[in-house]
Amino acid sequence: MARKIENTSTQQPLWLQEYIDLPEKQNQLYKKTLKVLILSQIFGGAGLGAGITVGALLAQDMLGTENAAGIPVALFTFGSAVSALLIGAASQRFGRRAGLAGGFLIGGLGAIGVVIASLINSIILLFVALLIYGAGMASNLQARYAGTDLANEKQRATAASMALVSTTLGAVVGPNLVTPMGEFAESIGVPNLAGPFIMSGAAFIIAGLILLIFLRPDPLFVSTAIANAEKKDHKVQTGGSLKNPTVNKKGIIVGAVIMILAQLIMTAIMTMTPVHMGHHGHSLSEVGLVIGFHIAAMYLPSPLTGLLVDKFGRTTMAIASGTTLLTAGLVAAFAPADSLLLLILALVLLGVGWNFGLLTGTALIIDSTHPSVRAKTQGTFDVFVALSGAAGGALSGMVVVHFSYAILSISGAVLSLLLISVVVWYFKRNQVKS
Repeated sequence: MARKIENTSTQQPLWLQEYIDLPEKQNQLYKKTLKVLILSQIFGGAGLGAGITVGALLAQDMLGTENAAGIPVALFTFGSAVSALLIGAASQRFGRRAGLAGGFLIGGLGAIGVVIASLINSIILLFVALLIYGAGMASNLQARYAGTDLANEKQRATAASMALVSTTLGAVVGPNLVTPMGEFAESIGVPNLAGPFIMSGAAFIIAGLILLIFLRPDPLFVSTAIANAEKKDHKVQTGGSLKNPTVNKKGIIVGAVIMILAQLIMTAIMTMTPVHMGHHGHSLSEVGLVIGFHIAAMYLPSPLTGLLVDKFGRTTMAIASGTTLLTAGLVAAFAPADSLLLLILALVLLGVGWNFGLLTGTALIIDSTHPSVRAKTQGTFDVFVALSGAAGGALSGMVVVHFSYAILSISGAVLSLLLISVVVWYFKRNQVKS
C-alpha cells in the first residue's frame, strides 16, 4: 500500500530516522534512486520515441487527410497535461513510486488501445487511446524530478539530467525499430503503422513495473521528512516560529516560461517534419533516422547540460536555449527539402535547444519550492508545458496545410526570440538569482 506523505513533523519510524540523521544513508538512497530511474527511463524512452515517429502518419492514414496529421501529438500531449497534474498530486500524497509507476502503466494501456483502434479502424478509440498514451509521456518527463529529491543545491540540474539522458537509449532505438515493428505487426495481422505502438505498450509497462518494485524507500517521502526535521531543528536553535513552506513565485514563473516556449517550438516543428519529409520522397526509415537523431539530441546532452546549468547559472543557459532554438528554426525553414543532412541538423539543434530549456526551467522550479509542496507544484506547471506541446502539435498541421513547413519553422524562430527577450527582461527586472 502506498504511504501518504505528511507535511508536519512527527515521530518518525526508525528506518526513516536513519535517513534523517545519517548523510551517508541519504547519499546511498540518492544514488540508488538515480540507478532505478535510469533503468526505467530506458524503457520509457523507447515507448515515447516509437509513438512520436508514426503517430502523425497513422492519423493521416486512418483519417485520409493531412489536416489531421498534428492531432495525435496534440492528443497525447494534452493527455500528458492532464496526467501531469494527476501524477504530481498522487506523488505528493503517496510518493514518487506510486505517481510515476501509475503513469507508465496507464500509458502502456493507451498504446495497446492505439493498436486495437487501428485493427478495428475506430477513430474514436484511436483518439481516446492517444489521450491515455499521454500518461506515459507525463511520467517520462516527471521522472526527472524524482532524481532531484535528495540532491543538494549544486546537484539539482545534474541530477535531473541523469534521468533525462537515460531516456536516450530507448528513445533512439525506438524510432529506428519502426520498420521491423511494422513488418512484425503485418505478420500478425496488425496495420503496419500500428506496429511501433506494440513496442510502446510493452516498454511503458516494463518501465512502470521497475519503478513500482524497486523505487523504495520513496525519495520524496524521505526528502520531505529531512526538510521538516531541518525546519524543526532551526526552530529549536533560534527560538523562532515554525513557518509554513515558502514558494518563490518569481522563480517558478521564469522556469515555467522557459519550459513552455521551448516545448511549443520543439513540438510544432518536430510534429510536421515526418509529413514534410513524406511529401518530398523520403522513406519511412529516413524519417525514423531524423526523428532518432532529434530525440537523441533532446536527451543525450543532458549530463553536460546539467553541469552547465549548475556551473554557469540559470540565466545563461536559458538564453542558450533560445539561441539554439532560433538557429534550429532558421535551418529547418531554409534547408532544401531533399537534404537529409540539413534536416538532421535542424532537428538536432531543435532537440538540444529543448534540452537546455527543460533542464534550466526544471532547476528553477526545484530551487523555488519546498519538498512538502514540490511534487504538486511540479505537476501543476508541467500541465502548462504539456498544453503548450498540445497547442504546437494541433496548430502545426494547419500552418503547414495553409502556408508551408518553412513558415512553421520561421514562426518557431520568432518564438525563440520571444523566449530570449522574456528571460532577459524578467531576470533584470526582478533580479532572480541565476
